[in-house]
This record gives sequence, C-alpha cells and structure tokens, in this order.
Amino acid sequence: MPPDFPLSERGAVALPDEEGDMNVLIISTNRHVHPVPVMPLGAAIAAEAAEKAGYRVRVLDLMFERNHLLSVEKVISDLKPDVIGISIRNIDNNDLRNPVFFPDAVTPLMDVIRKKTDARVILGGAAVGVMPEQLMRHTGISLAVTGDGGIVFPELLGKLDNGGDFTAVPGIARLDDGVFSMNPRPASSNRQCTTPDIGRWTRIDRYLSSLSTLPIQTKLGCQFRCTYCTYRRIEGPEYRLFEVESVASAMERLASSGLKDFEFVDNVFNAPYRHAVRMCERLARGKETFRLYSLELNPLYVDDALLTEMGKAGFRGIGITVESASDNVLEGLGKGYTSFEVHRSAEVVSRHNMPCVWIFMLGGPGETKETVKETMRFAVRHIKRRDTVFFNIGVRVYPGTELDRIARDQGVLSVPQSEMLRPVFYVSPGIDPSSEKAVDWIEREVASSMESHMNFIDSRSIGLSFLPAIHRLGYRLGIRSPLWKYTPFIRRGLRCLGVNA
Repeated sequence: MPPDFPLSERGAVALPDEEGDMNVLIISTNRHVHPVPVMPLGAAIAAEAAEKAGYRVRVLDLMFERNHLLSVEKVISDLKPDVIGISIRNIDNNDLRNPVFFPDAVTPLMDVIRKKTDARVILGGAAVGVMPEQLMRHTGISLAVTGDGGIVFPELLGKLDNGGDFTAVPGIARLDDGVFSMNPRPASSNRQCTTPDIGRWTRIDRYLSSLSTLPIQTKLGCQFRCTYCTYRRIEGPEYRLFEVESVASAMERLASSGLKDFEFVDNVFNAPYRHAVRMCERLARGKETFRLYSLELNPLYVDDALLTEMGKAGFRGIGITVESASDNVLEGLGKGYTSFEVHRSAEVVSRHNMPCVWIFMLGGPGETKETVKETMRFAVRHIKRRDTVFFNIGVRVYPGTELDRIARDQGVLSVPQSEMLRPVFYVSPGIDPSSEKAVDWIEREVASSMESHMNFIDSRSIGLSFLPAIHRLGYRLGIRSPLWKYTPFIRRGLRCLGVNA
C-alpha cells in the first residue's frame, strides 16, 4: 500500500509547509538488501518525535536510491537543513567470510554534505549505541545520540535551536578537540508503543515489494547475559514493557491503511513470557487480521500454549535463535538454557503447523569438532524437513563484552579495543588452533549437510546477488513473507539452473 503522503522523486517525504525554527534532515544510510531490506524504524521514530517538537523534518532513505550521493545533494539544496541526522543501523553484516563494513559509506556522504552545507551533523542509529566513540572518530562526526532517539533527539534539537547548553543533554556523546565524552542515557517511564507512521517517512511500497515486513517492538531492554551480545548496552538491562493495548492500537492504525505484515523485532519476543502471551491474546481479539512474524524466540520459553496463542494472533512464521545444541557451547555463549530446552522446543514446534527457521552460530566458546557434529545431528534428526535451518560461522566480537575477555584470555585476540570497529570474529581454538583451518572445517561440515538437506542454508545462501530479484518476483506472484519457508523449493530450482545454492 503506497503511503498517503506525497513523495519526491528521491523518496523523501514532502511535508506540509509549516513554520518551524529549524529544518531537519535525517538520512537513513542503510543500503544493505540481504536477506531483505529493513525499514528504517529508528530514523522514523526520531523524525516523528522531532516533528512533534515543532520542527520541519524530512527523511531521506537511501535504501533504493540509484545515485544516493546525488540524492543527498538534491535534498540538501531543496530543504536547506540546519541540522542533519546520520542514521547508521548496523556496523557490519556479521559475515566472517564476506564482511561488509557499513561505516565506510559515511565518508563520501560526509564529503557531499560538507560541500553543500555547514549544517550541524548529528550521528545516530542503533550502531552508535554499540561503539559510539569508534564510530564518531571513524566518521568525523563530533556529536551523537546514543540514547533513545525519540527522547534524546528532540531535546537536543531544542537546545541547538535556542542556543542553550546542549552538552548536558542526557544520552548524547561528544568529541571535543579529540576528547570523547558521553552523558548517561535518560531514564524513561514511558510505556507507550513508539511505532511511527513509517509510510510517511519512506517508500514503504518498495519495501513491501521486496517481501520486507513492518518492524514493531513490544518492549526495550534485555534480561539475558549472552557473552557476545550488545543488546543490554543498546537498550539497557531492565525491561521497559510497552502497554499491550498501545502496541495493538499502533498495529491496527497501520493495518487500516492496508499494511498487514508485521515483524516483532524485540531482541527476544517471548520474554517475559506473560507479556508475549498477553500481546498475542489482544491481537487475536482485534478486528484486524495480521500476518505476523518473529525471528527472535528463546527456547527457554517455547511451549504449546505460546505457539497456540501465536497462531490465533496471526503468526505466519517464527524463528528460534538456539545458536547450538551442545551444552558446552551454550554455556560458553552464556545463553541461560541447556540442550534440554533446545530439544524440548523442537518437540513443541513439531506439534504445530507454523513455519520455523532455526538459527545456529557455530564456533563459539567451548566449540569443538564433536560439538559442531552434535549440533548438526540435532538439526538432521529433530528439525522438520519443511522448516529451515540457518548456520552462521564465527561470532562477532564487540569490545567490552565477555566474549572479548574470553578471546583475550585464550590468546586468540590481540586487536586493541579501539580498533575493533571493523569486524573481528571469534572461532573456538578447540576446533583447530588456526582459526582459518577451523572455519574451513566448519564450512565443509555445513556444505556436506546442505548437499543432502535442501532446507539447510548458510550465509552464502542469504547473500546471493540475485536474491532481491527473487523477492520481487515472488511478490508479483502473490508470495508473501517469509520467503525462507520456500527454501527447499528455491534451492532445488536454482540447482536445476546450475546455481550451487
């Protein structure tokens, strides 16, 4: 369903002419289309909050721009912004073999901006919450939003607009004469869903035709202590649960305009368990019919009651992020559950007619050749052939995490934390002291299983250059998300065409 607001040829929303103290341009820099393009939720939240604060705001989403630098030039000339927000969603693509480092794309972008305007530039996005200092030094941007953009960004704009002292605004970071400082993030008691009218800020029809879904969150924060993860750093260690009614109302508002496909992008959807159940019960009672998805289910809280309620609510596909089926590896990753919960989840899923993708991460602390084979045996014996299995190899190491400490203690990581913005990966020396040989061995094991199991995929599968074309073709043929449930058919079809997929 195309958005109701008029769009310029560049995809920037043309807002009504209203008087404002500042013109604000937010540029969503994400152009990564694999496995599917992701809608710029964070940029839209910040834009809507800034607009409500009284500023004239445009969002330029670079996802589908053919000449994105020319698009930036044109929108700057048109809007003449006083403030430009640069949103970076991810630091890299989390692919050990074929890494893509996204911040490099900001350098030519900043060159264009500096040639066209002397507007204040502010860095933001989820990536900034992970490594703010490193990103600021890499991009040369001296002011950043590290807290909740819907709260921090409009407050920062207010200070800049009025000439006030912005240095004390909670949730910002600064580089002053090369010295980094960061203010604590603001505490928030807001329990209302912040889902914006995202169709006002981007070409949502382009996303839908690429089989993308509308992202939505039911909470912020994370209670888990995975050794490699940064969610607690980004969202905080305590849950901020959104009121179920506010989430449902936001979804129904968007669905009334024809937008039906929603993906819950909470770091873990089914924790706390009762909150997830209440969310499903409320959606099942509503007047709108949804197509729902979540790829972030924790096996600790997967049971028949939950999947039954999810089915009633309209879930068309789920993902269980198990990472491993070995107790040693699960302990090394700090997952908080054991192989018992992994096997129990498989039994539960087998009793329900809901497509499921199982996500594994091979090579974590405690991994050996035998634990890799243990996980592969689980996938072969206990996951239904109609479900999809995704294997990722290696674990991205972020500075300051427990995995960072483990890797240094084992002597497999010597890169200074200040130089870990470019992706650094951990592969257990228990597989082979040489990380290169360890990766080669895991790849051979995965490739061997993929030969006889058409429902198995790896990072190469989701990085195929023609995957976006498959998405668009599928959409025209009436196929809707999730495309991964057709994995066996797609792989067989590609092999008939001579493609080793």
